[in-house]
Order: sequence, then structure tokens, then C-alpha cells
Amino acid sequence: MGAHGAQHRREVRGPSGRTLRQPVRAGARATPRAPGSGLVAGCRHPFHRPAAPGQQRPGAAAWRLAGLPRRTTRSRHGRSTPPHDRDALDALPPRRDGPPHQRRHGAVARLRNTTATSAGGIVVRFEEGVPYLVVGSRRRDRGIVTWTLPKGTPNAGESREQTAIREVREETGLLVRITGPLDSIEYWFVQGGVRIHKTVHYFLMDAVGGDLSQHDHEFESVRWVSFEAAPDLLTFETERALVARAGQAIDEPPEGGVGDPAGQVAPARQGA
Repeated sequence: MGAHGAQHRREVRGPSGRTLRQPVRAGARATPRAPGSGLVAGCRHPFHRPAAPGQQRPGAAAWRLAGLPRRTTRSRHGRSTPPHDRDALDALPPRRDGPPHQRRHGAVARLRNTTATSAGGIVVRFEEGVPYLVVGSRRRDRGIVTWTLPKGTPNAGESREQTAIREVREETGLLVRITGPLDSIEYWFVQGGVRIHKTVHYFLMDAVGGDLSQHDHEFESVRWVSFEAAPDLLTFETERALVARAGQAIDEPPEGGVGDPAGQVAPARQGA
């Protein structure tokens, strides 16, 4: 066994060879410690020890995290009363059994839905055999400028055609007549907490009078633009596609009128 014999005999010896701890005999067991020994008399858990001067006693949160029953106090009449030191955990609602709360999908679905209708037109004129149409610019939020076709909402009792003629006259300053229907455009937008499904009915039109300088405040500016250049100026893809289809539907100057480059629309000349 040599120098390590003391370890095999379960003895611990000091430098002088003296035994520091009695050997542990086979079959011997440690004497069980009495419950609560090492604690302050009358206490069941270290949290029950009285706080030292300047030391904060554990609050209800510490008791709850430790999995211990909440502490109670006794009144002079011997009745148990709940503790008064409540903290943030005490204010939480009790845990409910069942699946966790799930976020409702599609916040937009909680908006109120409604519909809206407008009517407008593509006003056409020819200059030396080249077709032109009228567009207008609006200044939106944050200074964004959009170029669009003239259109507007109906007044009470108006038909789509009446609305289109009136709105084009107000927004462009031109007197027009309808030569045929065009496709409608549909889109969604949210305004004032309401989700709106809007349909705009368009008509192909000729200019028979008026002047672009007479347009109202709806547009900041109004101008003629060729069908070829319109896709580069119009802001919205739906209107660009509509103008492209309308350009395929017109092949020659109409019989109702001839436009002039200054923006005025002169009546048709006899024999033209």
C-alpha cells in the first residue's frame, strides 16, 4: 500500500502522520440530521430566516420562483392574512390551461369594407394624323406628383356617361362627347380606416370645345400627350394598359372636331 495506504484505508493523515479524520468503517453510516437543523428555530426554509439589519426580505416574487407557498402573517386574533408586499408577479393574471393565445391573421380583415364608383374618359384629338390624349397632374402626400386620366365620382341621379362628361369638363376645361365605352378599372385602397373597392368606368371621347386653361383645382396642370409618350408619363400601370388598348381602337381622326397645338379645340371645318 505504501504512501497511499492511508487513502485505501479511508484515513486522512497530516504531514506528521497523525490522523486528521477517523477511518470510515465498512457498514457505518452517517447519522441523519434532524429536520430543520442548521436553520433558525421554528423556520421551515431559509427564506423564513429573519432579515439582517439593512437586508431586504425576499418578496412574493422570490417565493413564487422558488416554488414555495406564499407567506402569510397572523393577526392579533390568530387569523392568517395575505401578505401586503405585492409585486409585479402578483399583478399577473392566473395561468390558464389550454393552447397559447394566437395572433389573429390578417389585420386588414378587421377593417370595414365598402365600394365606390367613378367615371372618366380618354379624350382624343389628332394633330397631323398623330393621336393625343389629355392627362393631368396631382400633388399627393409628401410632395409626390402623379399623372392620371380625368375621372370623378357621380352626383345623385347621374348615369355613368353623365358623370364622365361632367368630370372631364371640370378637370380638363374641355367640352367632350362620348364615342364609345372602354374597359373599367378596379382597385383597392384604405382611407380613414375603411377598405374601399373602387371601380372606374372609362369612355372614349372627342373634344368639341373648351380650353385646358379652364380646368378646376383637381389637377395642378393639364396637358396633351401623344399615345406613344403616354406610358412614360402616366403613373399607374392600370391606366397605362387602358391607354394602350384605347390606342389600338382608334385608327383615324374623328369627324367631330380638330384640335390645335395650343390646347384649344376648334370646331370642325366644313369639308374637312
